[in-house]
Amino acid sequence: MKLVCLVVAVAAAACRGEAPRGKTVAVTDSPGTLAPLHVESASAATRSDSIDSRRRTLLTDAVAKVSPAVVTVQTEVVQNATVDPFDAFFGGAGSGQRVLQGLGTGFIVRSDGVIVTNAHVVNDAKTISVALRDGTPYRARLVGKDETNDIAVLKIDAKSLPVAELGNSDSLLIGEWAIAIGNPYGFYLGNSEPSVTTGVISGTGRNLAAPNEGSATYVDMIQTDAAINHGNSGGPLVDAVGEVIGMNSSIYSPSGGSVGLGFAIPINRVKRVMEDLLLHGVVRQPWLGIKLELPETSSPLGALRFGVNVRAVVPGSPGDRAGIRAGDTLVKAGSRVLHNPFDWEAEKLDLRVGERVQLTVKRGERQFPVSVTVASLPDESAPKVQVLKELELVTVTPAIRAERGIRSSHGALIYQVSSRVSDDLGIAKGDVIVQINQVPIENAQDVQRALNALAGRSVIHMYFERGGQIYSTDFMVR
Repeated sequence: MKLVCLVVAVAAAACRGEAPRGKTVAVTDSPGTLAPLHVESASAATRSDSIDSRRRTLLTDAVAKVSPAVVTVQTEVVQNATVDPFDAFFGGAGSGQRVLQGLGTGFIVRSDGVIVTNAHVVNDAKTISVALRDGTPYRARLVGKDETNDIAVLKIDAKSLPVAELGNSDSLLIGEWAIAIGNPYGFYLGNSEPSVTTGVISGTGRNLAAPNEGSATYVDMIQTDAAINHGNSGGPLVDAVGEVIGMNSSIYSPSGGSVGLGFAIPINRVKRVMEDLLLHGVVRQPWLGIKLELPETSSPLGALRFGVNVRAVVPGSPGDRAGIRAGDTLVKAGSRVLHNPFDWEAEKLDLRVGERVQLTVKRGERQFPVSVTVASLPDESAPKVQVLKELELVTVTPAIRAERGIRSSHGALIYQVSSRVSDDLGIAKGDVIVQINQVPIENAQDVQRALNALAGRSVIHMYFERGGQIYSTDFMVR
């Protein structure tokens, strides 16, 4: 599956000139007689007040209602690039940077400039720009993003903007009209007017089991056959009354072009994530401490029939306190029947920290209800230690160790790391620092003390765990 936010390069030609004015020409009225005929210009002939009312439909009204709130999102991503060795030999630099242009769509949800789009549209962006329907550009700042749900919130400094009305994605009808609005290829099509494609709601609750780019989890999605193309990512999927019911996110295609299999994130999920990002800047990921058996079959049909079987329960987690055990099967969550692990992942995306979820558990031949209070991930709620201004660490606890499958009994989990430090040191978010030089790392504070003591003095040898394996990196702090 290919996400629809891609860098594009096409050639465009624009015709310039003034619109023709009304003019008088002569036609033959009768032999030997010329009568004047007044011809209106093309622009006058297509004025809105001359359009036959029978051409207006629910779809045209819906597009007119939402389109003013659709924006183009442009990004710049700076990547380190290796220069050709011959360039370096003849005096060029051995390494450099290149700037990649990204493109996507968003829509305005608050008149003071709050915009939502896909997280993958703005990932790693150094700068983010937004252009309104009339072409007015704004510099945007990233309020926050949730890569798991593939949702980001942007803010521009503007007021009294048109707003897209958000609908209810829990009441969709299979076969009802669906309108995808976006900016495929952005300004390469000649202006900033959004493009419109139409289709129907082909399905709901779709779980995309195929591998996808990035860390997003595409489950419980809306499927539509309205064409979604490059640059449509983050745009609204709209119903026939002009309410946004989803955010266009991905396509399933062997060629990269639309084949009638488009998917959108339900707008109710977008609203929930947006509220968290606006309030906290981050989304608190729901955690129950329940780890599932995953199907080993390569057959999609076998995976769909696998069931939701509990492999392990993290000690002290909400699931553990509720009495769920390894070997249990989750049959139902709220009103959702659970057939496979994808259904469980879809349910988790709709949970909120602090609320209670009612589960039906099967143990042997017996089924019984269980109430579980949703908590946030243990590393999210743990105290953070800031190191070197660009590294945020968390002490590994038994809960974090069990949840993440960490083999080391102690260490400091890398919770956040800047792209610069990640590139220079070869470390990444999720790695666990276990030793610096000859000093074992018991907690996050140990890392802080060790780096402060060694800064500017000698080469630092750092050992870290990734995927159950131990790696090392050497660097200096000046």
